[in-house]
Amino acid sequence: MNAIPAPTARQSDRARIEANKLAKRLRRDVGQAIADFNMIGEGDKVMVCLSGGKDSFGLLDTLLYLREKAPVSFDIVAVNLDQKQPGFPADILPAYLKGLGIPFHIEEQDTYSIVKRVVPEGKTTCSLCSRLRRGILYRVATELGATRIALGHHQDDIQETLFLNMFFGGKLKAMPPKLVSDDGRHVVIRPLAYCREKDLTAWAEHRQFPIIPCDLCGSQEQLQRKQVKAMLRDWEKRFPGRIENLARSLHNVVPSHLMDGKLFDFKGLEACGVPDPDGDLAFDSAFEDLDLARPGAIPLVPVG
Repeated sequence: MNAIPAPTARQSDRARIEANKLAKRLRRDVGQAIADFNMIGEGDKVMVCLSGGKDSFGLLDTLLYLREKAPVSFDIVAVNLDQKQPGFPADILPAYLKGLGIPFHIEEQDTYSIVKRVVPEGKTTCSLCSRLRRGILYRVATELGATRIALGHHQDDIQETLFLNMFFGGKLKAMPPKLVSDDGRHVVIRPLAYCREKDLTAWAEHRQFPIIPCDLCGSQEQLQRKQVKAMLRDWEKRFPGRIENLARSLHNVVPSHLMDGKLFDFKGLEACGVPDPDGDLAFDSAFEDLDLARPGAIPLVPVG
């Protein structure tokens, strides 16, 4: 068997430069999201939910770095929910967290057996599994005195959820970067809201996180989320810039150009003789300079 040649000095330098760029990008994106949505303040105790996947490892790693640079003082406690999945390597996360020298808590609850018993074989386990995890994590946050619950959902997760809700739920709804928990007692934050999954994947490889696969939703190939993920990846490959525009659109919502009467008073709308910058011209101007030959451009199809 041929040995793999050691990287040259030039290759090592290039890899180091790329790793530094990646680290700066992730830390910048997380810091910007925290600032934009006021996710963490002075004296907060942030409970980082560590699943053992690349995203939550990246979240914890980045928050630990930013804590040392942040203009406010806050604490971090890592929490893992051991769901008693068969073959789960229970020693990996405690060893990793002890090595970091940070406070952590391992909560042991056999939700795996509940999900397998209640959900018929072949059906999606994500919904029930998520509800069970959420309730347990809220309780643990209260017990630990956490003021923020940090989840590892990234920009790709948010976009996938947007299309899942449109395609299968009939709602224009994604994942918010910050929300109040179901029980009204906790603030849940998603500091990775601006981060791309490909960056988190590359960072996990660089940092060599001890990734632990999930035997529930992670093993289900028929999930609608995986189909939406494949669709978005195809778009990104065929239409450069489309995914970035999609991300920007979530920050630029115009209720008057949708159809939700709870957000805009269509019934009470009448002509007033005063020009409205958000009227019809607001729609047209967005496409005035659109180069339809440019990759990612949206073709306008005549109606009628």
